[in-house]
Amino acid sequence: MRVILMTGKGGVGKTSVAAATGLRCAEEGHKTLVLSTDPAHSLADSFDLELSHEPRQIKPNLWGAELDALRELEGNWGAVKRYITDVLQARGLDGVAAEELAILPGMDEIFSLVRMKRHYDEGEFEVLIIDSAPTGTALRLLSLPEVAGWYMRRFYKPFQAVSVALRPLVEPLFRPIAGFSLPNQEVMDAPYEFYEQIEALEKILTDPTKTSVRLVTNPERMVIKESLRAHAYLCLYNVSTDLVVANRIIPDTVTDPFFKRWKENQEEHRQEIHDNFRPLPVKEVPLYSEEMCGLAALERLKETLYAGEDAAQVYYKETTLRVVQQPDNNYSLEVYLPGIPKHQVELSKTGDELNIRIGNHRRNLVLPQSLALLQPSGAKMEEDYLKIRFSSVS
Repeated sequence: MRVILMTGKGGVGKTSVAAATGLRCAEEGHKTLVLSTDPAHSLADSFDLELSHEPRQIKPNLWGAELDALRELEGNWGAVKRYITDVLQARGLDGVAAEELAILPGMDEIFSLVRMKRHYDEGEFEVLIIDSAPTGTALRLLSLPEVAGWYMRRFYKPFQAVSVALRPLVEPLFRPIAGFSLPNQEVMDAPYEFYEQIEALEKILTDPTKTSVRLVTNPERMVIKESLRAHAYLCLYNVSTDLVVANRIIPDTVTDPFFKRWKENQEEHRQEIHDNFRPLPVKEVPLYSEEMCGLAALERLKETLYAGEDAAQVYYKETTLRVVQQPDNNYSLEVYLPGIPKHQVELSKTGDELNIRIGNHRRNLVLPQSLALLQPSGAKMEEDYLKIRFSSVS
Protein backbone atom coordinates (compact mmCIF):
# COMPACT_ATOMS: atom_id res chain seq x y z
CA MET A 1 0.00 0.00 0.00
CA ARG A 2 1.14 3.53 -0.82
CA VAL A 3 0.62 5.98 2.07
CA ILE A 4 0.60 9.75 1.46
CA LEU A 5 0.25 12.13 4.41
CA MET A 6 -0.88 15.69 3.76
CA THR A 7 0.09 18.18 6.42
CA GLY A 8 0.66 21.88 6.91
CA LYS A 9 -0.40 24.80 9.04
CA GLY A 10 -4.14 25.12 9.62
CA GLY A 11 -5.93 26.89 6.81
CA VAL A 12 -3.33 26.42 4.06
CA GLY A 13 -5.60 24.18 1.94
CA LYS A 14 -4.20 20.74 2.75
CA THR A 15 -7.67 19.13 2.77
CA SER A 16 -8.36 20.38 -0.77
CA VAL A 17 -4.95 19.10 -1.91
CA ALA A 18 -5.60 15.72 -0.25
CA ALA A 19 -9.00 15.44 -1.95
CA ALA A 20 -7.59 16.43 -5.36
CA THR A 21 -4.74 13.94 -4.93
CA GLY A 22 -7.29 11.23 -4.20
CA LEU A 23 -9.20 12.11 -7.38
CA ARG A 24 -6.04 11.81 -9.48
CA CYS A 25 -4.96 8.50 -7.90
CA ALA A 26 -8.42 7.03 -8.53
CA GLU A 27 -8.33 8.30 -12.11
CA GLU A 28 -5.04 6.41 -12.59
CA GLY A 29 -6.79 3.19 -11.54
CA HIS A 30 -5.56 2.98 -7.93
CA LYS A 31 -8.17 1.96 -5.38
CA THR A 32 -7.85 4.98 -3.08
CA LEU A 33 -9.08 6.01 0.37
CA VAL A 34 -8.83 9.61 1.56
CA LEU A 35 -9.02 9.55 5.36
CA SER A 36 -9.32 12.66 7.52
CA THR A 37 -7.73 12.35 10.96
CA ASP A 38 -8.03 16.06 11.74
CA PRO A 39 -10.35 16.54 14.77
CA ALA A 40 -11.86 19.54 12.91
CA HIS A 41 -12.95 17.57 9.86
CA SER A 42 -13.45 19.41 6.57
CA LEU A 43 -13.00 16.57 4.06
CA ALA A 44 -16.77 16.10 3.67
CA ASP A 45 -17.10 19.84 3.02
CA SER A 46 -14.35 19.66 0.42
CA PHE A 47 -16.09 16.85 -1.49
CA ASP A 48 -19.48 18.44 -0.65
CA LEU A 49 -20.72 15.01 0.44
CA GLU A 50 -21.72 13.34 3.70
CA LEU A 51 -18.85 11.25 5.10
CA SER A 52 -18.61 9.17 8.26
CA HIS A 53 -16.25 6.88 10.15
CA GLU A 54 -16.66 4.07 7.62
CA PRO A 55 -15.37 4.59 4.04
CA ARG A 56 -17.97 5.83 1.55
CA GLN A 57 -17.47 5.49 -2.19
CA ILE A 58 -17.32 8.89 -3.90
CA LYS A 59 -16.34 7.93 -7.46
CA PRO A 60 -15.01 4.78 -9.13
CA ASN A 61 -11.83 3.74 -7.23
CA LEU A 62 -12.26 6.57 -4.69
CA TRP A 63 -13.53 6.39 -1.10
CA GLY A 64 -13.59 8.95 1.70
CA ALA A 65 -13.89 8.74 5.50
CA GLU A 66 -13.60 10.97 8.56
CA LEU A 67 -12.13 9.39 11.69
CA ASP A 68 -14.44 9.18 14.71
CA ALA A 69 -11.90 9.20 17.55
CA LEU A 70 -14.47 8.10 20.14
CA ARG A 71 -15.39 4.99 18.14
CA GLU A 72 -11.72 4.15 17.67
CA LEU A 73 -11.09 4.68 21.36
CA GLU A 74 -13.97 2.40 22.34
CA GLY A 75 -12.80 -0.32 19.99
CA ASN A 76 -9.12 -0.19 20.96
CA TRP A 77 -9.12 1.14 24.51
CA GLY A 78 -12.66 0.39 25.68
CA ALA A 79 -11.73 -1.89 28.58
CA VAL A 80 -9.15 0.58 29.89
CA LYS A 81 -11.53 3.53 29.47
CA ARG A 82 -14.27 1.73 31.40
CA TYR A 83 -11.84 0.81 34.18
CA ILE A 84 -10.54 4.40 34.51
CA THR A 85 -14.15 5.60 34.58
CA ASP A 86 -14.97 3.17 37.41
CA VAL A 87 -11.94 4.36 39.40
CA LEU A 88 -12.87 8.03 38.95
CA GLN A 89 -16.50 7.38 39.89
CA ALA A 90 -15.34 5.55 43.01
CA ARG A 91 -13.39 8.67 43.93
CA GLY A 92 -16.54 10.80 43.77
CA LEU A 93 -16.74 12.13 40.17
CA ASP A 94 -20.12 11.97 38.44
CA GLY A 95 -20.62 9.83 35.35
CA VAL A 96 -20.14 12.49 32.66
CA ALA A 97 -17.00 13.99 34.22
CA ALA A 98 -15.52 10.52 34.77
CA GLU A 99 -16.23 9.55 31.14
CA GLU A 100 -14.53 12.71 29.84
CA LEU A 101 -11.45 12.41 32.08
CA ALA A 102 -11.03 8.75 31.13
CA ILE A 103 -10.00 9.94 27.64
CA LEU A 104 -6.38 10.91 28.11
CA PRO A 105 -5.05 13.97 26.20
CA GLY A 106 -3.65 13.05 22.79
CA MET A 107 -5.41 9.69 22.61
CA ASP A 108 -7.51 10.72 19.59
CA GLU A 109 -4.32 11.50 17.63
CA ILE A 110 -2.75 8.19 18.63
CA PHE A 111 -5.86 6.24 17.60
CA SER A 112 -5.75 7.87 14.18
CA LEU A 113 -2.40 6.12 13.73
CA VAL A 114 -3.97 2.82 14.81
CA ARG A 115 -6.71 3.30 12.21
CA MET A 116 -4.03 3.77 9.55
CA LYS A 117 -2.36 0.53 10.65
CA ARG A 118 -5.63 -1.37 10.38
CA HIS A 119 -6.24 -0.16 6.82
CA TYR A 120 -2.67 -1.12 5.94
CA ASP A 121 -3.11 -4.63 7.38
CA GLU A 122 -6.47 -5.19 5.68
CA GLY A 123 -4.99 -4.28 2.28
CA GLU A 124 -8.38 -3.28 0.85
CA PHE A 125 -6.95 -0.11 -0.73
CA GLU A 126 -3.88 0.48 -2.87
CA VAL A 127 -3.40 4.15 -1.88
CA LEU A 128 -4.16 5.65 1.53
CA ILE A 129 -4.16 9.47 1.67
CA ILE A 130 -4.23 10.95 5.16
CA ASP A 131 -5.56 14.47 5.70
CA SER A 132 -3.77 14.91 9.03
CA ALA A 133 -4.03 17.41 11.87
CA PRO A 134 -2.33 20.80 11.31
CA THR A 135 1.50 20.75 11.38
CA GLY A 136 1.50 16.95 11.57
CA THR A 137 1.12 16.89 15.36
CA ALA A 138 0.27 13.21 15.22
CA LEU A 139 3.60 12.42 13.56
CA ARG A 140 5.51 13.74 16.58
CA LEU A 141 3.97 10.82 18.46
CA LEU A 142 6.29 8.58 16.43
CA SER A 143 8.74 9.00 19.29
CA LEU A 144 6.29 7.03 21.45
CA PRO A 145 7.58 3.54 20.53
CA GLU A 146 11.17 4.48 21.32
CA VAL A 147 10.29 5.94 24.72
CA ALA A 148 7.51 3.53 25.65
CA GLY A 149 9.40 0.43 24.51
CA TRP A 150 11.99 0.72 27.27
CA TYR A 151 9.32 0.99 29.98
CA MET A 152 7.11 -1.70 28.45
CA ARG A 153 9.87 -4.31 28.32
CA ARG A 154 11.56 -3.55 31.63
CA PHE A 155 8.69 -2.47 33.87
CA TYR A 156 5.25 -3.08 32.41
CA LYS A 157 5.60 -6.74 31.41
CA PRO A 158 7.08 -7.83 34.82
CA PHE A 159 4.44 -5.74 36.62
CA GLN A 160 1.71 -7.29 34.47
CA ALA A 161 2.85 -10.83 35.38
CA VAL A 162 2.97 -10.02 39.11
CA SER A 163 -0.42 -8.30 38.99
CA VAL A 164 -2.13 -11.24 37.31
CA ALA A 165 -0.66 -13.66 39.83
CA LEU A 166 -1.60 -11.60 42.91
CA ARG A 167 -5.03 -10.39 41.80
CA PRO A 168 -7.03 -13.40 43.14
CA LEU A 169 -5.35 -12.99 46.56
CA VAL A 170 -5.53 -9.20 46.88
CA GLU A 171 -8.89 -8.47 45.22
CA PRO A 172 -11.13 -9.62 48.17
CA LEU A 173 -9.33 -7.16 50.46
CA PHE A 174 -8.81 -4.35 47.94
CA ARG A 175 -12.38 -3.86 46.71
CA PRO A 176 -14.02 -3.05 50.08
CA ILE A 177 -11.27 -0.55 50.96
CA ALA A 178 -10.74 1.25 47.66
CA GLY A 179 -14.25 1.02 46.25
CA PHE A 180 -13.10 -0.37 42.89
CA SER A 181 -11.51 -3.57 41.60
CA LEU A 182 -7.97 -4.21 40.50
CA PRO A 183 -7.49 -4.23 36.70
CA ASN A 184 -8.35 -7.54 35.05
CA GLN A 185 -6.40 -9.38 32.34
CA GLU A 186 -8.12 -7.51 29.48
CA VAL A 187 -7.23 -4.13 30.97
CA MET A 188 -3.64 -5.19 31.66
CA ASP A 189 -3.15 -6.54 28.12
CA ALA A 190 -4.52 -3.47 26.30
CA PRO A 191 -1.57 -1.04 26.77
CA TYR A 192 1.03 -3.54 25.53
CA GLU A 193 -1.08 -4.64 22.55
CA PHE A 194 -1.61 -0.98 21.74
CA TYR A 195 2.13 -0.29 21.95
CA GLU A 196 2.85 -3.19 19.58
CA GLN A 197 0.49 -1.69 16.96
CA ILE A 198 2.18 1.71 17.16
CA GLU A 199 5.63 0.11 16.94
CA ALA A 200 4.59 -1.82 13.81
CA LEU A 201 3.11 1.32 12.24
CA GLU A 202 6.35 3.22 12.80
CA LYS A 203 8.14 0.75 10.49
CA ILE A 204 5.60 1.54 7.75
CA LEU A 205 5.73 5.32 8.16
CA THR A 206 9.53 5.40 8.11
CA ASP A 207 9.78 3.30 4.91
CA PRO A 208 10.27 5.89 2.10
CA THR A 209 9.28 3.34 -0.56
CA LYS A 210 5.79 3.10 0.99
CA THR A 211 5.16 6.35 2.85
CA SER A 212 5.89 10.01 2.22
CA VAL A 213 4.61 13.36 3.42
CA ARG A 214 3.46 16.21 1.21
CA LEU A 215 3.78 19.60 2.85
CA VAL A 216 1.19 22.20 1.89
CA THR A 217 2.20 25.80 2.51
CA ASN A 218 1.31 29.36 1.48
CA PRO A 219 3.72 32.12 0.38
CA GLU A 220 3.54 33.83 3.79
CA ARG A 221 6.38 34.20 6.29
CA MET A 222 4.64 32.61 9.29
CA VAL A 223 3.31 29.71 7.23
CA ILE A 224 6.70 29.01 5.67
CA LYS A 225 8.39 28.91 9.10
CA GLU A 226 5.75 26.49 10.37
CA SER A 227 6.28 24.29 7.30
CA LEU A 228 10.06 24.29 7.80
CA ARG A 229 9.57 23.34 11.44
CA ALA A 230 7.23 20.49 10.44
CA HIS A 231 9.80 19.28 7.91
CA ALA A 232 12.50 19.28 10.59
CA TYR A 233 10.37 17.18 12.93
CA LEU A 234 9.48 14.75 10.16
CA CYS A 235 13.19 14.31 9.44
CA LEU A 236 13.87 13.86 13.15
CA TYR A 237 11.55 10.84 13.10
CA ASN A 238 12.89 9.63 9.73
CA VAL A 239 9.64 10.24 7.83
CA SER A 240 10.30 11.12 4.18
CA THR A 241 8.91 14.24 2.45
CA ASP A 242 8.61 13.94 -1.34
CA LEU A 243 6.78 17.12 -2.39
CA VAL A 244 5.97 20.69 -1.29
CA VAL A 245 2.79 22.38 -2.52
CA ALA A 246 2.84 26.20 -2.53
CA ASN A 247 -0.85 27.07 -2.50
CA ARG A 248 -2.92 30.24 -3.09
CA ILE A 249 -0.51 32.21 -5.25
CA ILE A 250 -2.14 35.32 -6.73
CA PRO A 251 -2.15 34.91 -10.55
CA ASP A 252 -0.44 37.39 -12.88
CA THR A 253 -3.84 38.14 -14.40
CA VAL A 254 -4.82 39.95 -11.18
CA THR A 255 -3.81 43.58 -11.82
CA ASP A 256 -5.92 45.44 -9.27
CA PRO A 257 -3.67 47.94 -7.39
CA PHE A 258 -5.06 46.63 -4.10
CA PHE A 259 -3.08 43.40 -4.62
CA LYS A 260 0.17 45.05 -5.78
CA ARG A 261 1.96 44.94 -2.41
CA TRP A 262 0.57 41.50 -1.65
CA LYS A 263 1.86 40.12 -4.96
CA GLU A 264 5.31 41.59 -4.34
CA ASN A 265 5.48 39.92 -0.92
CA GLN A 266 4.30 36.64 -2.39
CA GLU A 267 6.99 36.78 -5.05
CA GLU A 268 9.66 37.08 -2.37
CA HIS A 269 8.16 34.26 -0.28
CA ARG A 270 7.76 32.00 -3.32
CA GLN A 271 11.50 32.20 -3.84
CA GLU A 272 12.05 31.42 -0.14
CA ILE A 273 9.97 28.25 -0.50
CA HIS A 274 12.05 27.06 -3.46
CA ASP A 275 15.34 27.96 -1.75
CA ASN A 276 14.59 26.61 1.73
CA PHE A 277 13.14 23.29 0.60
CA ARG A 278 15.62 22.65 -2.24
CA PRO A 279 16.12 20.03 -3.66
CA LEU A 280 12.55 18.93 -2.87
CA PRO A 281 10.22 19.53 -5.83
CA VAL A 282 7.75 22.39 -5.36
CA LYS A 283 4.38 22.59 -7.12
CA GLU A 284 2.63 25.96 -7.24
CA VAL A 285 -1.15 26.35 -7.14
CA PRO A 286 -2.91 29.66 -7.90
CA LEU A 287 -5.47 31.38 -5.71
CA TYR A 288 -8.73 30.43 -7.43
CA SER A 289 -11.60 32.85 -7.81
CA GLU A 290 -14.00 30.35 -6.24
CA GLU A 291 -13.99 28.20 -3.12
CA MET A 292 -12.46 24.73 -3.48
CA CYS A 293 -15.69 22.95 -2.62
CA GLY A 294 -17.31 20.17 -4.63
CA LEU A 295 -16.04 17.73 -7.24
CA ALA A 296 -15.97 20.26 -10.11
CA ALA A 297 -13.63 22.61 -8.21
CA LEU A 298 -11.45 19.71 -7.05
CA GLU A 299 -11.16 18.47 -10.64
CA ARG A 300 -9.62 21.83 -11.61
CA LEU A 301 -7.20 21.65 -8.68
CA LYS A 302 -6.32 18.08 -9.61
CA GLU A 303 -5.37 19.12 -13.15
CA THR A 304 -3.25 22.01 -11.88
CA LEU A 305 -1.36 19.73 -9.51
CA TYR A 306 -1.02 16.49 -11.43
CA ALA A 307 -1.86 16.97 -15.13
CA GLY A 308 -0.53 13.90 -16.93
CA GLU A 309 1.15 12.51 -13.79
CA ASP A 310 0.47 9.60 -11.45
CA ALA A 311 -0.13 11.31 -8.09
CA ALA A 312 0.75 8.09 -6.25
CA GLN A 313 4.38 8.17 -7.42
CA VAL A 314 7.22 9.03 -5.06
CA TYR A 315 8.29 12.44 -6.33
CA TYR A 316 11.59 12.57 -4.49
CA LYS A 317 13.48 9.61 -3.05
CA GLU A 318 16.53 11.22 -1.44
CA THR A 319 16.41 12.18 2.23
CA THR A 320 17.03 15.94 2.22
CA LEU A 321 17.53 16.33 5.96
CA ARG A 322 18.64 13.85 8.61
CA VAL A 323 19.15 14.17 12.35
CA VAL A 324 21.54 11.54 13.71
CA GLN A 325 22.31 10.99 17.38
CA GLN A 326 26.00 10.35 18.01
CA PRO A 327 27.44 7.84 20.54
CA ASP A 328 28.45 10.74 22.83
CA ASN A 329 24.77 11.91 22.96
CA ASN A 330 25.49 14.88 20.69
CA TYR A 331 23.78 15.24 17.32
CA SER A 332 24.67 15.58 13.67
CA LEU A 333 22.42 17.44 11.23
CA GLU A 334 22.93 16.17 7.68
CA VAL A 335 21.67 18.43 4.86
CA TYR A 336 21.57 17.17 1.27
CA LEU A 337 23.49 19.66 -0.90
CA PRO A 338 24.48 17.83 -4.09
CA GLY A 339 27.43 19.28 -5.96
CA ILE A 340 28.24 22.00 -3.40
CA PRO A 341 31.88 22.17 -2.19
CA LYS A 342 32.35 22.81 1.54
CA HIS A 343 34.35 26.05 1.06
CA GLN A 344 31.26 27.71 -0.45
CA VAL A 345 29.16 27.04 2.66
CA GLU A 346 28.80 29.57 5.49
CA LEU A 347 26.92 28.68 8.69
CA SER A 348 25.39 30.77 11.47
CA LYS A 349 22.77 30.08 14.14
CA THR A 350 20.19 32.48 15.53
CA GLY A 351 17.78 31.16 18.15
CA ASP A 352 16.18 27.99 16.73
CA GLU A 353 17.21 28.76 13.14
CA LEU A 354 20.33 27.57 11.33
CA ASN A 355 21.32 29.84 8.43
CA ILE A 356 23.17 28.20 5.54
CA ARG A 357 24.61 30.59 2.92
CA ILE A 358 25.95 29.26 -0.39
CA GLY A 359 27.18 32.10 -2.56
CA ASN A 360 24.19 34.42 -3.10
CA HIS A 361 21.69 31.83 -1.87
CA ARG A 362 20.60 31.42 1.72
CA ARG A 363 18.65 28.62 3.36
CA ASN A 364 17.05 28.90 6.80
CA LEU A 365 16.42 25.67 8.69
CA VAL A 366 14.11 25.72 11.70
CA LEU A 367 15.70 23.28 14.14
CA PRO A 368 13.89 20.70 16.27
CA GLN A 369 14.15 21.24 20.03
CA SER A 370 16.84 18.59 20.40
CA LEU A 371 19.17 20.78 18.32
CA ALA A 372 17.88 24.28 19.11
CA LEU A 373 19.55 24.25 22.54
CA LEU A 374 22.91 23.10 21.13
CA GLN A 375 25.59 24.95 19.16
CA PRO A 376 27.26 23.96 15.85
CA SER A 377 30.75 22.66 16.63
CA GLY A 378 32.00 21.57 13.22
CA ALA A 379 30.98 20.63 9.69
CA LYS A 380 32.17 18.46 6.81
CA MET A 381 30.95 17.60 3.31
CA GLU A 382 30.58 13.88 2.69
CA GLU A 383 28.73 12.10 -0.15
CA ASP A 384 26.76 15.25 -1.09
CA TYR A 385 25.64 15.76 2.53
CA LEU A 386 26.75 18.69 4.63
CA LYS A 387 27.17 17.07 8.06
CA ILE A 388 26.97 19.63 10.88
CA ARG A 389 27.92 18.51 14.36
CA PHE A 390 26.00 19.99 17.31
CA SER A 391 27.33 19.95 20.88
CA SER A 392 26.14 21.31 24.21
CA VAL A 393 27.61 24.61 25.37
CA SER A 394 30.31 23.89 27.97
